Amino acid sequence: MVEIAVAQFAPGQDKSQNHLSVRNLVGAAAARGARLVVAPEYAMFTSPRLDEQLVAAAEPLDGPFVTGLLATAAEFGVHVVAGVNESLTDDHRVSNTLVAAGPDGRIVAVYRKLHLYDAFGYRESEVIRAGPVEEPETFAVDGLTFGMQTCYDLRFPEVTRRIVDAGADVLLMPAQWVPGPLKEDHWTTLLRARAIENTVYVAAADQSARTGSGNSMIVDPMGVVLASLGETVGTAVADVNAERIAEVRQRNPALALRRFTVTEHRG
Repeated sequence: MVEIAVAQFAPGQDKSQNHLSVRNLVGAAAARGARLVVAPEYAMFTSPRLDEQLVAAAEPLDGPFVTGLLATAAEFGVHVVAGVNESLTDDHRVSNTLVAAGPDGRIVAVYRKLHLYDAFGYRESEVIRAGPVEEPETFAVDGLTFGMQTCYDLRFPEVTRRIVDAGADVLLMPAQWVPGPLKEDHWTTLLRARAIENTVYVAAADQSARTGSGNSMIVDPMGVVLASLGETVGTAVADVNAERIAEVRQRNPALALRRFTVTEHRG
């Protein structure tokens, strides 16, 4: 059994303040027994629009923000996952990147967003480069395996399926799920669907208002919401355990019964 937490807040344009917010939330979750804390997408820097401000604020993974994230993980002896704007040396755009920091103060896994938010009137691809399709990186905490994806990737079920095929028991989902008509309903529905169809836990950390829709939550393999935050800033904590996954998969062996695999689309 592993106690995990989702942390919800509204990052702004002050990277130092954003780091302090993450640190305070991680400390609060660790005090409640969490061994892993998930913070939102763009936790490092969020601007009112998807524009050049994101590029100007970007840092490499050995820059101040990730260095601070690693220090926070080491300080509280937990794993911390958060979204950053990663600078690129070979592109005028940046990468929308998730970093998993280990309690030893090192990066244990990285995920770069695959599907860019060119929808609902936004054009993330103008300033963000899509990540390469690679074997998903996972990491272990107390015997359970964790994988990562972010935000708009949630609308593509094959992303989660590949992560589960790589051995993940728990999907970690940082997001900045922008508010809009029916968007909150899509968020909660899709999170539960990814958990149910893959018989895994899903821990989703969204930004709170006004930059996000809130409703960060931890969902079990049957789609039961174990903990959630609504619109508030703070943390929600729940236990995840291998026994529950095994129990659900015995009752619903959907992964074993499937007749299709996921392949890369190169179009």
